[in-house]
Amino acid sequence: MYTIENNIKYELIIKNSKFITILYKINDNNIDDILFNIKNEYPDATHYCYAYIINDIKKSSDDGEPNGTAGIPILKVLENNYLTNILCIVIRYFGGIRLGANGLVRAYTKSCANAIKEANLKELVDGINITVTFPYTRLKEIDYLLKDLKINAKSFDNLITYNLNIEKDFLNIIINNNLDYQIIKYLKIEK
Repeated sequence: MYTIENNIKYELIIKNSKFITILYKINDNNIDDILFNIKNEYPDATHYCYAYIINDIKKSSDDGEPNGTAGIPILKVLENNYLTNILCIVIRYFGGIRLGANGLVRAYTKSCANAIKEANLKELVDGINITVTFPYTRLKEIDYLLKDLKINAKSFDNLITYNLNIEKDFLNIIINNNLDYQIIKYLKIEK
C-alpha cells in the first residue's frame, strides 16, 4: 500500500468546466472538517465530489452529480493505485456544457489520476509501536542501535524511555536472530 507524502492540488479544464482536485494525506476520520473548509474556500463551486480510503474504510460521494459518475470513479483510481490514508476531493465549476454520464466519469477519473501523477508516493510498511526503557549506562549503545530510526518521544527520569515505530520485519529479525539483545531486554511492544 502507498500514501502521498504531501497534499497535492491539480487543476483541469474540460469543455469549460473547471475541475480542481486536492489530495489529502489523512490518518483519521476528519473528512467532515476538511470538506467544510473546502466549501468555505471554494464557495461558488457546483460540486464537491470525493472519495477516501483509511485502512479498510472506503467511502465516496457524487455530491449531486448523476449517480456513480464522480465518487466511485475517484475511489477506483485510488484503489487502482493501491493508496490508503488518502482523501481526494474534486471541486467542479460547471462551465455551461453538459458532459454526459460517460464524460463525467472520464473527467473525474482523469482529474484524480493526473493529481496522483503529480504526487510523491510513499510505500507503507507494516510496523509496530515499541517502547524501550533502559538505564543511563546503556544510552550510547541504544542510541547507536536506533540511529536510523525516528524516535517519537523521549523521557529522562530514573530510566530513559524512548517510544518509536519500527518495521515488523526489522523487529522480527532482532528478536529471531537474538541480535541487539540489549534492545530485547528493555523492549515493550504496544498493542
